[in-house]
Amino acid sequence: MLKRIFAIFLLMAVAGPVPGRAQDAAAPFDGDLQRLAEILGTLHYLRGICGTNEGQKWRAEMQALVDAETPSGERRNRMIASFNRGYNGFQQTYRSCTPAANVAIRRYLEEGSKISRDLTARYAN
Repeated sequence: MLKRIFAIFLLMAVAGPVPGRAQDAAAPFDGDLQRLAEILGTLHYLRGICGTNEGQKWRAEMQALVDAETPSGERRNRMIASFNRGYNGFQQTYRSCTPAANVAIRRYLEEGSKISRDLTARYAN
């Protein structure tokens, strides 16, 4: 019996602590956060070419979202990939500000606001 306990202890000591996966586990609202990140990437690009002089405002909003959620590992990577997808998708489509770009900005501002309100109403304490 003592050998068995020693073997288990030795195995645990060699294996080390099991890394927690709780931070990488998907939250029920991750899909909404990823969509919001994509919208922020889109706004970062479109508002820049439309001369709003906001600088890094939308990128800073994305950073605040990442910091608030403190995602690490795969969650963080998915959020950043969503931001980049929004940015790159519109970078390939629009080279200058057009009326269609302004319509897209308005729609994304509305959708982003709605997602933010819904998330806050549903999950805020």
